[in-house]
Order: sequence, then C-alpha cells, then structure tokens
Amino acid sequence: MDEDGDDELLALLDDEYARAILAELTTEPMSASELCTACDMSDPTAYRRLEQLQEANLVAEQQTIDPDGHHYKRYVATVDEVSVTFEDGTYEVTVTRSTTNPADRFTDLFEGLS
Repeated sequence: MDEDGDDELLALLDDEYARAILAELTTEPMSASELCTACDMSDPTAYRRLEQLQEANLVAEQQTIDPDGHHYKRYVATVDEVSVTFEDGTYEVTVTRSTTNPADRFTDLFEGLS
C-alpha cells in the first residue's frame, strides 16, 4: 500500500463505526440491518461505512437467498489483522487478509447450522 493508501486506511480504522462493523463481522456474516442493530447505528451510516470498508478491501458482500426465495446482501470481513510498524522515521501499514475465502467461510457457517 502506498503512503496515501496507508493514511486512508488508518483514517477509516479511526472511525468507531467502521471498527464496530469489522468487529461484528468477525463473528458471522451479517446484513446491513443486522449491523445497524448490533452496532447501534443508522442505515445511512452503516451503508456509508460498508462502502468505505469494501473500497479498502476489508469487507466483501455476498448475495444470500432466504427460505422464501428473496435475495439480500450479507457482509463478511476479509481481514484478520492490520498492523502499523514505525521504523527509521517512517511507518508502514500491513494488512493480513483472511486465509479462507469469505464465500467458503460463509458456506462453512451455513453448513454448521444445518
């Protein structure tokens, strides 16, 4: 990531709602409305943060079909760790991506519920 990208990522992670969304998504995939309830935020705030997190490749969306055949989006975290290293007057941001494809994690979770 370049320095501007590092700064943008750190600014995003400085936002309490973005952090709350990421924390919730480490437990299970969730819809935007589920995230609103879990994180105590409004719909516009949730969608704005989800868009920013997707642009930063920290969250991915998946289409899900409910038992009635309706489609809706669920979101999953695609990151396990973000670290900042300070050395020789500079800093570097390192993002560790999830080792499992988000779709595979969702499938594993769904199969575990069956």
